[in-house]
Amino acid sequence: MPTINETSHSSDPCSCRRLHSLTMSSGFTDKLVYQNDFDPKDYLDQYYGAVSGIFIKDGYLDFILKKLHRAFTKGGVKGDSMIDIGPGPAIYQELSACEAFKDITAADFTDRNREYLERWRSNEPGLFDWTPALKFVCDLEGRSGKLAEKQEKLRKTLKRVVKCDVTKSNPLDPLVLPKADCVLTVGCLECACKDLETYKNVIKNLSSLLKVGGHLIIGSILGSTIFRCGSKQFSLLNLSEDFLKRAVTETGFAIEDLEVLPREYDKPLFDICNHTAGIFILARKLKDI
Repeated sequence: MPTINETSHSSDPCSCRRLHSLTMSSGFTDKLVYQNDFDPKDYLDQYYGAVSGIFIKDGYLDFILKKLHRAFTKGGVKGDSMIDIGPGPAIYQELSACEAFKDITAADFTDRNREYLERWRSNEPGLFDWTPALKFVCDLEGRSGKLAEKQEKLRKTLKRVVKCDVTKSNPLDPLVLPKADCVLTVGCLECACKDLETYKNVIKNLSSLLKVGGHLIIGSILGSTIFRCGSKQFSLLNLSEDFLKRAVTETGFAIEDLEVLPREYDKPLFDICNHTAGIFILARKLKDI
């Protein structure tokens, strides 16, 4: 796959200058801003809406769903428990996982996101419609049309929704859970980390939740500095494929699968979220660091 520097976006000097300007002008969005300003409904509609969602249009959602399905089937990632770190108000990343694990914990920082997930667990009407993602995953699993059964399976497997702060040595503090067979994080760490050193420390923190021999799964975006949610703008840590490889392997993991999805430049979409690629990493924990 092309690396971050080979995407079509980087060959556009005007867009590069614009991204540089955004990088210089946007400061780090700390966790209290997310607590106060992040709106779950705006986020889901803007990024996963069936017609106009950013991650629908650029193929990122289908990419992640395919990679997760493969990880939890042919990739052999399975066990008793999985912790989903920073899901926000989303559940799509757990749709394949609920077939591979008996117990899933969703851990997120903001009260609104956790409340939204609890409402979904309770099958409250009027929430975001995940039908396209459900259909996509059911088709991958050879269970076409079993959408209601899939949702019910996930609701039974998603045992708890808890508070999380990835910058703490125990991200679930004060809760202490048995070490998990898998830690999954999609679209979280690039938001939560102010710099690359913090990111490396966060990987160590997540590793503390994981058994030796267990798996870490990271879904992320590359080359990004900002994203918008409704009328609000939030910062993103600009990540590269090479950095992520080092951050994972230097914290006691062996990478078993890595794939990059380049993103074609589209000004209206880049004005909302300016990432140049998506990335998926599956790694196995070799040792504690």
